[in-house]
Amino acid sequence: MIIENSGLKGLKSDLAHLDESMEQLGFVRWQWEYYRATYDLKLEDKATGNDYFLRINTRVESGKLESPYAILYVEETYIGRATFPHGLDYNSPVPDSISKTVTGKLAELKSKLTQ
Repeated sequence: MIIENSGLKGLKSDLAHLDESMEQLGFVRWQWEYYRATYDLKLEDKATGNDYFLRINTRVESGKLESPYAILYVEETYIGRATFPHGLDYNSPVPDSISKTVTGKLAELKSKLTQ
C-alpha cells in the first residue's frame, strides 16, 4: 500500500546524509543503481509472526549514486507484508502495532531530512 501524506515525498538530500539518516533508523539500502535507490525497514508483527517491509523509493536529481554528493529526492513510500520466497503483498491489511511504528519512523526520517 502506498503511504499517502507521509510528508516525505519530494524531500531532497545528498546521498551521504540520506544513507546515514536511514541507517540510524534501521533502514537498509537494498536495491540501487546509478539513478535510484530503495531503502527497506523490516518490521515483525509479534502477534502473527508476519514480516512487513516499509519501503522508500528515491531518485537522483543530480549526480550519480556512487557519489556521496549526489542529490536524491524521495518518491513513494510503501508498506507490504513479506511473502515467500521474496515478494511483498501491498494489499494485505497492516496491523495497528506496525502502523504506529511506521508512523513514528516516517516522522523521525522527515525530521532528519528537514533539519
